[in-house]
Amino acid sequence: MTMPELGNRRDFLSWTSGGLTAAALASLLSADPPANAAETKGEAADAPPHHPAKARRVIHLCMCGGVSQVDTFDFKPELAKRHGQPLPTSEKPDTFFGQIGLLRQNDWKFKQRGESGLWISELFPHLAEVADELTVIRSMLADSANHTPATFQQNTGFRQNGFPVMGSWVSYGLGAETDTLPAYVVLPDPRGQPAGSTINWSNGFLPARHQGVAFRGKGPVIDDLTSARPITREAERDSRELLAELNRRHLAAHDDSAALRARMESYELAARMQLAVPQVTDLAEETAATRASYGLDRKETADFGRNCLLARRLLEKGVRFVQLFAGGSFGAPRINWDGHEEMMANHSQEALRVDQPIAALLKDLRQRGMLDDTLVLFTSEFGRTPFAQSAADQVGTGRDHNMGGFSVWLAGAGLKHGLAFGATDDFGWKSVEQIVTWPDFHATVLHLLGIQHDRLTFYHNGIQRRLTNVHGQVVKGILA
Repeated sequence: MTMPELGNRRDFLSWTSGGLTAAALASLLSADPPANAAETKGEAADAPPHHPAKARRVIHLCMCGGVSQVDTFDFKPELAKRHGQPLPTSEKPDTFFGQIGLLRQNDWKFKQRGESGLWISELFPHLAEVADELTVIRSMLADSANHTPATFQQNTGFRQNGFPVMGSWVSYGLGAETDTLPAYVVLPDPRGQPAGSTINWSNGFLPARHQGVAFRGKGPVIDDLTSARPITREAERDSRELLAELNRRHLAAHDDSAALRARMESYELAARMQLAVPQVTDLAEETAATRASYGLDRKETADFGRNCLLARRLLEKGVRFVQLFAGGSFGAPRINWDGHEEMMANHSQEALRVDQPIAALLKDLRQRGMLDDTLVLFTSEFGRTPFAQSAADQVGTGRDHNMGGFSVWLAGAGLKHGLAFGATDDFGWKSVEQIVTWPDFHATVLHLLGIQHDRLTFYHNGIQRRLTNVHGQVVKGILA
């Protein structure tokens, strides 16, 4: 390469710092690991898959703020019978605000859906149409009633930050099925970040290439995807060759550092993404009927519908793990599922955004034959109380956080469909039968991907770390 081809030294430095090669640091590597981090996976001895996999890929739908189980998937007739009465216990419930009001009946009517007869409320009329695809766990248990640590635990298994999220562990264990897109892509809510912000797709102490790559829902999908000014194809090729040679020398001078190699690989991935990302995010390639089925023609559903359709397209292109967030800021007004004051207004708003798109996603995956090897997860960091958040002698209009019993669901590969697993008590307050913790949930997801959770480890600070820490049992009762 000669300088006249690219312009001058200042132009070259401008391109490498503000153009595509910088995208890795700006968009892929927001939190590099320490320079002495080492990848000691022992691939030759214990690389996944550890057993035949049922699923090849995952879509994780994260509902931020706390979805009320007693208003969605956990029908409790006793609540209607005892509406306005105190919770019959001497135990003081552990909630966030500590305002223990009177029992509050479900705000939406329940019906049995599909051939399976699964109970789903009228809050989700579109999901009700695909009830026979769902595997509902009604006995989830979290360890915190605070949004941020509970959200961390949902994603990492730990209430503290600094640990790799599930998508990063899957990327680490299985890698991508494409070399033009990341293994793990995140589609945040355009309205704002979840509790804890970008930590929720951090690679933690895993190598940097396993961090979630966030795509924007509005505006440029990724910053710096193209160069700051037009350059010729020859100049771009020559500049890449020069940069590659400089990187090789730098790597050799640093004893082939695993962390440095990961950063270089992220630069290389960013270059390949220049062509792949515009193509995969061009939803105009889809038929008008498909776009309408996801709700792209409706203001209320357009944002989340776009992300659901994009998730399907990313899987088709070989992305291993796609994570969608529904719910943003925890200020005022609430743009998440945190129904402290007005449950009906809050949950009606959030369900309207996601119900049609999620149902369309499941139908689309099934129609394309993709649901047989795809795992779809629908989770929230905790549930909500069966009693009102109000004075002890009142039936208020909101519900507080409830970590003791709540519902999530799965769909797709390797599962018993149309199933309700586990149970809470008569009021939906505490999980009492076949209790499932987040380590159990994570162990089950890894199992369906062909990974034995206690064998997927990474050596960090003297410990062989894993997603499930020292806990976790596969929930065999939901497996086909």
